[in-house]
Amino acid sequence: MAKFLLGLIIGLLILPAWAFFYLHLGHPPVAVADQPFPFEKRIVKVPLGARIDKEMPATAPIQPSPDTLIAGAQIYRQQCASCHGLYGRPSDFANHMYPHAPQLWAPHRNGVVGVSDDPVGETWWKVANGIRLTGMPSYDKVLNQTQMWQVSLLLQQADKPLPAEAMNLLKQPLDAAPAQ
Repeated sequence: MAKFLLGLIIGLLILPAWAFFYLHLGHPPVAVADQPFPFEKRIVKVPLGARIDKEMPATAPIQPSPDTLIAGAQIYRQQCASCHGLYGRPSDFANHMYPHAPQLWAPHRNGVVGVSDDPVGETWWKVANGIRLTGMPSYDKVLNQTQMWQVSLLLQQADKPLPAEAMNLLKQPLDAAPAQ
């Protein structure tokens, strides 16, 4: 019994010591080019989904009118396009981020465009709160509530026809002055 207890105590001491040295000697995958830990995406995705489901608003306080969508396109162009791309113009560096920044104007699984299949409250939550360890910042202190809803409603409508002025904003390269 004494050998068992001694082995248990040594085992309990070795694990924290190993973790300490593993972390402090720079072995974890911290660079974008590193291979992720096994199950890393799943470990992060499960609590993120649960938190969003718990906290996201059920409905938007504004409706997707032409003015709302145009305002959302202006905000998107200024705040989001450098990572998430423009209509027909993917971001130059999104694929070099870890995880990759999704291109919100490109079709992906089953032809869905961007996050247009997500509830608008989920998109709003991600804009407002950001997502740790992804490069997605929180815009809660950058944009006001109306602006966050405008861009969220725009993204929900990404698979539908948009007002011409909004499309013009989303199609021009970032280095071009937006047409008014």
